[in-house]
Amino acid sequence: MAERSGVHPNRPGPGVNRAELLALPATVDLVTAARALGIGRTTAYQLARSGEMPVKVLRLGTRYRVPSAALLELLGISSSQPAAADTPAASVVRIAS
Repeated sequence: MAERSGVHPNRPGPGVNRAELLALPATVDLVTAARALGIGRTTAYQLARSGEMPVKVLRLGTRYRVPSAALLELLGISSSQPAAADTPAASVVRIAS
C-alpha cells in the first residue's frame, strides 16, 4: 500500500478526531497542532513567530513545539470526559412503537 506523499504516519491528518488528539505525546510539532486547529502550516508558523498562536508555543532552538495539554484545553477536550461512543447504553432512550 503506497503512502500519501507529504503525510507523516505519526501525525494526525485533517479532521483529527478526539481519540487521535488524546493519543498525542506530551508535545507536538507545529504542523500537527495546526492540523488539529484547522489552520495551515504557513499560517501556524506566522502566528508562532509573531507570538499570536492561540496556544502556548515552545521554541527549542530552531524548532517549535506545542504542549498537547494546552492544545486539548483550547479545543475544549478533557481526557476525563468520555467520548460520545464511550457513553453507557443505559443513557440511550428507546421509544417503543
